[in-house]
Amino acid sequence: MSVIVRRSYEGEKDFQIMLDLMKRECPAAHAADYPAKVDIEENLAVEKIRATVKLWFDHGRPIGWAYVDDGDNLQWELEKSYVDVVGAEMVAWGEDCIRAAGESSTLDASCREDYKERVDFLKRHGFRQTENFSIHMKRDLSQPIPEPELPPGYLIRPVKGIEEAAAIAATHRAAFETDYMTAENRLIIMNSSEYDPTLDLLVVAPDGTIAGYCTCSTAPDGGGFTDPVAVHPDHQRKGLSKALLLKGLQALKERGMTFARFTTSGDNISMQKAGESAGFVVESRNLWFEKEVKN
Repeated sequence: MSVIVRRSYEGEKDFQIMLDLMKRECPAAHAADYPAKVDIEENLAVEKIRATVKLWFDHGRPIGWAYVDDGDNLQWELEKSYVDVVGAEMVAWGEDCIRAAGESSTLDASCREDYKERVDFLKRHGFRQTENFSIHMKRDLSQPIPEPELPPGYLIRPVKGIEEAAAIAATHRAAFETDYMTAENRLIIMNSSEYDPTLDLLVVAPDGTIAGYCTCSTAPDGGGFTDPVAVHPDHQRKGLSKALLLKGLQALKERGMTFARFTTSGDNISMQKAGESAGFVVESRNLWFEKEVKN
């Protein structure tokens, strides 16, 4: 007989429990999808998010975890044999977190469109598919990588250090028209265990200001990432996104990566075109869902 116990996050040992469960349950083809290890690490560094983490156990054995991230998205992993036992409770916990925050009227979630189990889970628990979607793009690094071309006076270099966190965060906010990325959030990224400052690329304008950036990273499966890419509105339509992608591809190949990926929203046509011009092709899509949270 199952004896289900649930509790809040208690520290570093729970982080490893979450990773181990994700490795055990997540399909290998989706292992690099958000949230990957570094994403969870960065999320758990935020007290507000950490307070939403809940873990489930059966006779002391971890069977599931869930939390709500800064975007009001439910993130979870659950052993398949417990979906009918704990699934509804996980969703209800996510709704409780949204109510407690009082900042949104929906609990959101996403998954690959071919991840049928997750799509079915979300629909079964009252989530409605929205018109929004994300696109995963991939690039084979065995193919030639052209040299980046920059407008006169612009240059690409690695980040100098944490002293540039505030300026990079400001570039992000301007590029995506969001106030999410603060200097504090940027510092969390720069202090994460997998962060490599030599792969955090900045494009600098002739006046010395940061015009854009591309934060690259490597993964154990031989793949790298060239995202996020952000270009300040004052410097857009100059080919800077493509140049950053190409510089990132060169850096990843030098580190032995065999392919690269990035993700962008379905309506970000300019980023998709920049990716295509740098040799990326569409690999998969993520569907987005929302569930109304009633008080």
